[in-house]
Amino acid sequence: MIRAALILLCLAAPARAEAPLPFDLGGSFTLTDQTGTPRSEADPEGRAQLLFFGYANCLQICSAALPLMADLVDDLAGEFALRPVMITVDPARDTVEEIGPPLEYLHPDFVGLTGTKAELQVAYDAYSVEIKHIFDDPEYGPIYAHGSFIYLLDGQGAVLSLLPPILSPEQAAEILRARLAPAG
Repeated sequence: MIRAALILLCLAAPARAEAPLPFDLGGSFTLTDQTGTPRSEADPEGRAQLLFFGYANCLQICSAALPLMADLVDDLAGEFALRPVMITVDPARDTVEEIGPPLEYLHPDFVGLTGTKAELQVAYDAYSVEIKHIFDDPEYGPIYAHGSFIYLLDGQGAVLSLLPPILSPEQAAEILRARLAPAG
């Protein structure tokens, strides 16, 4: 029931010319990717983006959201130019040197973004993401509670829709098709 309601909410969003969500979400930020290059909310190649806030070695919701993002990029490659992006909620471990390999394992186009606490807070505030350190796992380190939505952004970084990671790839693809114009 909840899943169906979320799908209908995402599909019922107005056309791109109007504000896609009934609340203000998203905004400008500047962070650093896994190559040390500064990046903003806009994709340098103008690709639509699937944005998630998490951490590279998360075993909880990230282990559902990040593979879903990678699958969507591959599944819709013939229709849309999409880029998967993760902004870290654990900058102590997700450094420039460490964030890339686990994400690139999921998809070669995955971009991991990190930064100072102040730089990251700008992004967290823009997307209304709350982070809470829950506990330290003896084997895996700090465990965080954090936002779980995947944000669909256009190539300039404007939020077009939200995707809950509980959707199947088929359901998520249906929402993306409804919100994006074909590539080309």
